[in-house]
Amino acid sequence: MSDITTEPPEDWLPLSHPDISDLEGQLVQAALNGPCWSAGALVAQFEAAFARETGRAHAVAVASGTVGTWLALRALGVGAGDDVIASAHGWQPVAHAVTLAGARVVFSDINYWSGCLDPVRAEAHITPRTKALLVGNVNGHPADWPAWRALAQQHGLALLEDSTKAIGSRHQGSCVGSFGDVAVFDFAQPSPLCCGEGGMLVTDDAALASELRYLRARTLEDRRSISVGARVPLQAGISEMTAALGLAQLSRLEEILARRKLVEQQYLAQMCSFEGIKPPFIAPGVDEVHWMLYVVHLGKRFTASACAEIIEDLATEGIEAALYSRPLHQQFAYTQIGHRRGQLPLLERIADRALALPLHGQLTPSHVHFIVKTLKDSSLNVGAGAAIY
Repeated sequence: MSDITTEPPEDWLPLSHPDISDLEGQLVQAALNGPCWSAGALVAQFEAAFARETGRAHAVAVASGTVGTWLALRALGVGAGDDVIASAHGWQPVAHAVTLAGARVVFSDINYWSGCLDPVRAEAHITPRTKALLVGNVNGHPADWPAWRALAQQHGLALLEDSTKAIGSRHQGSCVGSFGDVAVFDFAQPSPLCCGEGGMLVTDDAALASELRYLRARTLEDRRSISVGARVPLQAGISEMTAALGLAQLSRLEEILARRKLVEQQYLAQMCSFEGIKPPFIAPGVDEVHWMLYVVHLGKRFTASACAEIIEDLATEGIEAALYSRPLHQQFAYTQIGHRRGQLPLLERIADRALALPLHGQLTPSHVHFIVKTLKDSSLNVGAGAAIY
């Protein structure tokens, strides 16, 4: 076992890096010393603390954001024969949960500036089969929640909020996670609140929270229940060790986000070296955005192949970068059921040129300067000229 290493190369700048302190180790050690490693007191404490943080009445810890969304759809009665309107854009494929639930995902186009699902365009896809709207806060930017709430109420639809990429962001005085009938968070990298795995569902509906807990996992008490098997649960909880990490990260969330915000400011200053570069868009009514990754939207002169070359150039210099979005409607599983390139023109225009750069508290000003300089040099080398929005 002595040959095993988890350390990246010294000169490698990863997209994300967990922000840890002694507290994480202390709480994980306490969990390891406890008699219960599954669904114990720390999980309950993490749920209660997270509900307080988001201002919701109930929180239910789950294995991941995708699994949590699947559970939420099941709890809301969404399944075979139903449609769910969602976005094909984003970092984590939470929309996979619609397929897992047996429903049909209906992809709609985005707002070009925010990257979030556009409620006006989505309304055109609503039919009698539509049962839910799955709306994300893309890369940390809140969606247009007043419009989405009005649309859901007008058509009698469930509203699911995907906040897997947006913890800490605020819209019209409220934090993300407070807008949907149920909201989902994810704690895998590159989330600022990082547990390595796991997620959380939050809601104000006591009956919905009870159903989510039932569907999450079978408990010891269920062994004598005559109703067990009426609705088959998953094994989709988190461990006490994951909850310990979550409690520590949640207690330090303000300082973690503050460190990341300083790095973001360094990026903004360095990006001025690009001709015509604009700061990231923030819509009216958005109080605060905590970006998950630093995403640069390259100009129209850049093709998808040019972006791939830039990513390779950055990797050669020890910088991890990636296309922010691999649109779901262009992926094999969805092309087999009729989706195709060309049906979401605004998303495709952004996705081919949205480049995700490292964003985490371990980056220094010199790191950011090196990343931006390397990006600028590469953008010139691929023959497309300076990057512009």
